[in-house]
Amino acid sequence: MSQKVKLRKAGGSIAATLPKDMADRLKLATGDTVIAIETDRGILLTPYDPTTEEALSIAAEVGRKYRSALRELAK
Repeated sequence: MSQKVKLRKAGGSIAATLPKDMADRLKLATGDTVIAIETDRGILLTPYDPTTEEALSIAAEVGRKYRSALRELAK
């Protein structure tokens, strides 16, 4: 399900406020941490999971290390 979210200034940052019904469905509460992932289609917000964070870190490292090989495979 998608919903429009308004961005607001929060100090020196920009904050997005999730609608209550969406936060409830995702079991998110004030103070919870989420991970923001920049994709080619936009921004993906996902609940924080140490396993996911570790996997993203490994994927980024592999992407840097094997950049040339991955470019060749993508052809």
